[in-house]
Amino acid sequence: MGESGKALSPPGRGLGEGQSQATPPRTAPLPGPLPGGEREIRAALVLAARELADVSPTPRLDAELLMAHALGITREALLLNHLNDPAPDAFAPLLARRLSHEPIAYITGTRAFWTIDLAVGPGVLVPRADSETLIEAAIEHFGARAPARILDLGTGPGTLLLAALDHWPQATGLGVDASAQALDYARRNARDLGMADRADFRLGDWAAGIEGAFDLILGNPPYIGTHEPLPREVRDHEPGAALFAGEDGLDDYRAIVPQLAALLAAGGAAILEIGATQADAVSELLVAAGFAVAVRRDLAGHPRALIAA
Repeated sequence: MGESGKALSPPGRGLGEGQSQATPPRTAPLPGPLPGGEREIRAALVLAARELADVSPTPRLDAELLMAHALGITREALLLNHLNDPAPDAFAPLLARRLSHEPIAYITGTRAFWTIDLAVGPGVLVPRADSETLIEAAIEHFGARAPARILDLGTGPGTLLLAALDHWPQATGLGVDASAQALDYARRNARDLGMADRADFRLGDWAAGIEGAFDLILGNPPYIGTHEPLPREVRDHEPGAALFAGEDGLDDYRAIVPQLAALLAAGGAAILEIGATQADAVSELLVAAGFAVAVRRDLAGHPRALIAA
C-alpha cells in the first residue's frame, strides 16, 4: 500500500494530447431542468463527476455507482434505462459523503472482487483489484489441479478465501483475522454467497494455533510503513491495523513467514501480497525459510505477489 504498496494515490491529471495550458477543454452544455424543476440523472452525473474530480481518480464511475445505489438498481440498469429520469433526492447526501473522502465501498456497502460481490463497511479493509493478482497466481500454479484446503491469513471480509472458493467449488477453507468486526463481514459474505458450509473463520494472530496441511495459503498482510503518506479516504477511514506494519512495513511478514512451512502441503503454494517495492526484502525472508520464490506482477506492472513453494 502507499509508496510500498497498493496504488492508493490518485494518478496525476495531465493535459490531453494537443491541449495547451491556456486553452481549457470545451464542455457540452448541460441539459436544463425537467418541467417540475428537477434535474435529470444525465445532467446530475455530469455535475457530480466535476465535483468529484479532485476527490477521486474515477469521478464519473463514482458518480454512477452512487446514483445506482440511490435508485436501488445496478449501474448497468442505470446507464441503459434511467439517464433521462429525475435525479432522486437520495443522491445528494451520498455525493456529500464521497466529497468528504469516505470510501465509495463504505457508502454503497459493497465491493466487487474477482467473480464475487462482498459486503464491506467501516472497520474493514476495502478489497482492491491489485489483490486479484494473488488469485491469478494461484490459478496458474495449480493448473488443472485444484487445492482441497485453503488458508487465508488476514482474510478481512473474506476477500481472498471466498474468491478462491468461488473458483474451486469443491475446496474448503479457513480464514483468520485479528478483527472480530472483519470476521462478522466475512461470515455474512460466506452466507450470502452460499459458501457457509465450505468456509470457516477464526479470530487469531496469523497462523498461531492453526494445525493441518493446506494446499494453498493466501495472505494480504498490512505492509505500509508507519510514516508513509496515504490518501485521505484511506488514512481517515480504513482501519490502521489492516494497513500499517512497522517502520519498514515488513513486521507482519517477519511473523508470518516462519509459520508457513509447517502448514503447507506437498505441491502447494503460499502466495503473499506485497508492496511494489518489497519484492526483494520479502523474498529474502522466504528464501531463508527454505522456499523457492517467484514474483507475480499486477496489471500496472508492479510486483504484487510472491509465490512460495
